[in-house]
Amino acid sequence: MAEIKIEKKKPIWPWIAVLLIIGGLIYYIFVKDHEANSESSIEIENSTSAQ
Repeated sequence: MAEIKIEKKKPIWPWIAVLLIIGGLIYYIFVKDHEANSESSIEIENSTSAQ
């Protein structure tokens, strides 16, 4: 009879964890920094227009 080699599947959860971490970093860098800059520019606009 022929011998059939069976290979175990590699786990996929480490790749999911890596993608979540990369996605979290991208969110933190682009979205959080943009929100902080927007809030400060809005405060500056409001304070200058009030004077």
